[in-house]
Amino acid sequence: MLKKKYIVVGVMSGTSLDGVDLAHIVFTVKNNKWEFQILESETVSYSADWVNQLKIAVDFSDKELQKLNQDYTQLLAAIIFNFIKKHKIENLDAVCSHGHTILHQPQNGFTLQIGNLPEIATLINQTVVCDFRIQDVQLGGQGAPLVPIGDRILFPEYDYCMNLGGFSNVSFEQNNNRIAFDISPVNTVLNFYANQLGLDYDNKGIISRTGICNEDLLNELNALDFYQKKHPKSLGFEFVKETVLPIIDSYSIPVEDKLHTFTEHVALQIALALPNKNGSLYITGGGAYNDFLIERIRYHLPEMKIIIPSTKILEFKEALIFALLGVLKLRGEINVLSSVTGASTDHSSGEIYVFNSKQNR
Repeated sequence: MLKKKYIVVGVMSGTSLDGVDLAHIVFTVKNNKWEFQILESETVSYSADWVNQLKIAVDFSDKELQKLNQDYTQLLAAIIFNFIKKHKIENLDAVCSHGHTILHQPQNGFTLQIGNLPEIATLINQTVVCDFRIQDVQLGGQGAPLVPIGDRILFPEYDYCMNLGGFSNVSFEQNNNRIAFDISPVNTVLNFYANQLGLDYDNKGIISRTGICNEDLLNELNALDFYQKKHPKSLGFEFVKETVLPIIDSYSIPVEDKLHTFTEHVALQIALALPNKNGSLYITGGGAYNDFLIERIRYHLPEMKIIIPSTKILEFKEALIFALLGVLKLRGEINVLSSVTGASTDHSSGEIYVFNSKQNR
């Protein structure tokens, strides 16, 4: 008999490196209708040393990656353990953790999210559901995006659900299938150039707004092959490091102009990616705080109703949905859609670790 109520902690670390998002969530399900309540939530920032390690890990050797995975699993376990202790959370069904993406090369049949080693369950003394992407890649899928099934189940009233994080991605219904794909880099690039000005990020896009759009750079970015590809498609930091940053850095223009131009690029690619230019667009992720970016999206989609939700959902939607993916895995139900990832079949993805023993269910 499947349960009707689940108490879980959702854990997410995104490519923008702003920290680990944790959310204590209660799910209830009745007649296949899911409801949720986000209770305590928190973002635990990385130390400067960890930010640097996660930035450069794309170039690590296999041995260095193994060591990083061990160390990060210890770090993540401590963060999760402290969150549970701090908020006196009891009777958890599971901790559902995404881990942190270091390498994402689905075209080579490979993706790596660190922090998903089996010992994490022992370290926090909780059942852990994690490592949601590997099985999809093994089934020929992109391993991303995984959030869209959560959009379908938890936010069905919106025509489009979009996350503006390290990358932008969108999901929507088309011919009774959920379609989703990555659109472009966002904060992975904007934060990189804000860092050059000694800032963690460009608050509200204030600096971007002061720049000037360089049309030649904008046109070169818009001409990248990725934007011509059909979905399913996904992006990793490799694309930023190997393709996007070298193009931008080939232009001897002020950082402000680079930020302005890339913001315009992001907004334009979002507008081009949506098959219908009207309806409702539900935006979450850190990029929703970038007022200049939101203004440029509105400019390119003047007939679209843009909705930005409450702070808790805006900041913790990915933690919320990975919590849902974990619950669906516990129930043995589909949590990854082949229409989204391009895998050979819908499937129930992830690993379940019960304390120190690994159990596949």
